[in-house]
Amino acid sequence: MIVAKRKPLDEIAEMIAPYEKVAIIGCRSCVAICLAGGEKEVKMLVSAMKLKNRKDGREQSLDGFVLERQCEKEWVKEVEEKILDSDIVLSMSCSLGTQTIGDMYPHRIVVPGLNTAIFGVPEEQGLWSEKCLGCGDCIIDTTGGICPIARCAKSMLNGPCGGSSDGHCEVNLDIECAWYAIHERLKLQNRLELMEYVRPPKNWSTSHSGGRRIIVREDAKLTPHQKRGQEVLE
Repeated sequence: MIVAKRKPLDEIAEMIAPYEKVAIIGCRSCVAICLAGGEKEVKMLVSAMKLKNRKDGREQSLDGFVLERQCEKEWVKEVEEKILDSDIVLSMSCSLGTQTIGDMYPHRIVVPGLNTAIFGVPEEQGLWSEKCLGCGDCIIDTTGGICPIARCAKSMLNGPCGGSSDGHCEVNLDIECAWYAIHERLKLQNRLELMEYVRPPKNWSTSHSGGRRIIVREDAKLTPHQKRGQEVLE
């Protein structure tokens, strides 16, 4: 899941200060799960901003509501009237949702209320850890299901490096060495021979290093006839 964290209140207040009518839009997807931009967080932000405005002597209309998913245009369309009626949109979603609204309504100012952080998994209540970078060329079939690109501080394809000590990373001793974890996982699976496999240099063109990425599924795209039908319904 995408994990994000709310920006400081003062930073948010500064972004929206010049505008009278503010639409604060949350998302019930990833950012709700990581307690950053769901219904509860939107209500808390609206309340906090009202208190701050009262203290600063500023008057603003703050309208907070939540979408099922901000990154899907169909859900955004449902609140189009509220977006168009606002002076500025504060998006409480990951950057994907913020950019989706911005692309749909380029004449509207859309700003982020969250800092998009990592692709992570919940380890325990209130704790998420990064385990994928979305590099576009997954190799974890040879590393026991553990990603060295995300979990190794050096993104080494062949490890461990000489700096690991007692199973911990030299960059941060509180973090487990990814290649130590890979070794232990492969040992459990009776596949330790894979540690001797020399992985070739990575083709980074499938990652963001190759520029903006687009994925196309031709079998999922609408036919021209289906597109015309959809336009008629709209």
